[in-house]
Amino acid sequence: MSFADLHHAAEPLLLPNAWDHASASAFAAQGFPAVATTSLGVAAAVGVPDGVSATRERTLQLALTLGSEPFLLSVDAEDGFSDDPDEVGEYARELAVVGAVGINLEDRLGPVDRHAAKIAAVKSAAPGLFVNARTDAHWLGDGEDTVSRVDAYQQAGADGVFVPGLSDPQEIARLVKRLDVPLNILYSPTGPTVPALAGLGVRRISLGSLLYRRALGAALETVAGIRAGGTPRGAAPSVADVQALARTP
Repeated sequence: MSFADLHHAAEPLLLPNAWDHASASAFAAQGFPAVATTSLGVAAAVGVPDGVSATRERTLQLALTLGSEPFLLSVDAEDGFSDDPDEVGEYARELAVVGAVGINLEDRLGPVDRHAAKIAAVKSAAPGLFVNARTDAHWLGDGEDTVSRVDAYQQAGADGVFVPGLSDPQEIARLVKRLDVPLNILYSPTGPTVPALAGLGVRRISLGSLLYRRALGAALETVAGIRAGGTPRGAAPSVADVQALARTP
């Protein structure tokens, strides 16, 4: 089944977001047919800020590492790492060449026409790449211009739209009815469950940086417990299990 087909399957596409080869391979080993990257996790793992185009080369390198693995790969490319649509298109082409099948592009509440131009440039440079057009209308704003933004993005050729921060069931249902392309929602532990989102018509559910943050939290909890004289709770993968996630030379 192609990446696009996964957005139209009987169940929504639940997409775990990885930050390195081990995490991506571990998620795939759990039966997920597709894995995405998380820009926050990728940036934090190498000690640079997220959202400031500091991980352009690191993201491409990670895509090169993961693109040949036996799962479908979608790449979180922030805003395309450029304000120039042609440069974003060329970057998307490079991602497709190394094996990515999808790209996530965020608008950061910038000019609608500029983001639409980036989407069109990507579809021209890499026609087979699934473009998930993200608007931060709810993430960074009050959500009032969500509809106008997603309308412009799907008209520009987006294959799907992503509205992180949107959690109200009625608003989600209304947006699903309006769209001609699949809606992607960011899962939140305080928001609707996966079955509830499925019932609303959401076709893609991303986990964003949640898994990276929980992994870091588990590490901190473990080391704090050991320092306090306790023993770690829960099971951890064995050394052999982790070594098995290594890329074959």
